[in-house]
Amino acid sequence: MSDATKHSLDRYARQMRYAPLGEEGQRRLLASRVLICGCGALGSVIANTLARAGVGQLRIVDRDFLELNNLQRQVLFDEADVAAALPKAVAAGEKLRRINSQIEVEPIVADISADNILALCQGCDIILDGTDNFETRFLINEAAVKLCIPWIYGGCIGAEGQSLSVLPGQPPCFRCVMSEPPPAGTSPTCDTAGILSPVVNVVASIQACEAIKILSGCTEAVNRTLTMVDLWENQVRQLNLDRLRAAGGCPTCRSDSDTKEKFPWLTGQRGGRTAVLCGRNSVQLSSSANSAFSPATMDLLEQKLRAVGQVTRNQYLLRCAVGQYVITLFPDGRAIIGGTADVAEARSVYAKYVGN
Repeated sequence: MSDATKHSLDRYARQMRYAPLGEEGQRRLLASRVLICGCGALGSVIANTLARAGVGQLRIVDRDFLELNNLQRQVLFDEADVAAALPKAVAAGEKLRRINSQIEVEPIVADISADNILALCQGCDIILDGTDNFETRFLINEAAVKLCIPWIYGGCIGAEGQSLSVLPGQPPCFRCVMSEPPPAGTSPTCDTAGILSPVVNVVASIQACEAIKILSGCTEAVNRTLTMVDLWENQVRQLNLDRLRAAGGCPTCRSDSDTKEKFPWLTGQRGGRTAVLCGRNSVQLSSSANSAFSPATMDLLEQKLRAVGQVTRNQYLLRCAVGQYVITLFPDGRAIIGGTADVAEARSVYAKYVGN
């Protein structure tokens, strides 16, 4: 072993002493590439854990920017990041490079959609779910099945959370467990039910440990149940999925399904490009009509918005506070309208101040 290699492994000495992992498992981690979808509550804990564990390459994709109320549960960020109006992916990348300079971190400020999910997955060994909506999870599930990449689902609300590991070619997948997203307005959200940070840390740690098992080659240790925790009621449950595994009725898992039936989210038949952001009283607008903003267009928009409100701008976004609303524009063409959770109202604000 060269001196340089020995030095690179020294920081993981305690981890390598865990016999099921060992030095060989650590080397596998260092050679791995992970896609983290979303870098809010779950995603920031996952990214922090995997960076410290020595996963060699982290690709972090998030569409959002930081706000003060994120700091209660999003462990990678601080008040300086909020004051700088940084996108979460960028702030995470800067922090992770200071935590572990030996790994590669690739922050991407983007909305995960059917247009880019396959490209984002390219070269990755596993996908970790740090999102806050079911549409993106169904999309991740289909991309993972299509590309034969394992992925780890996680979700939290209140003091409750759950996690599921999905292995390629081994049902059940996420669609087996949940055939349809819950109807809009029927599920609790961070706005309506709140969220406690300890459950975020527990669920994200489960996800990260499942990823470490898979990436280190210890797939026999992967949990094949749906794990559910309620920290307030002091409950941990594991739902046996053998019946779902044997049924094999999920169109995404079945080998005889046609493409449209197998991948409705991936082919764009399902899902929208407008989203109400959980816990934010904000709506993201990202229709096909909103093509990317060129630097010249951003300059013109800045000038236009300065006439109606208070404007701040950095290389990642342009923001205008006008009345009760905060309009944030990204170079990729997305807009987040803060101050309303009503999609129609958000579209009206966009049309009024930005244009069609």
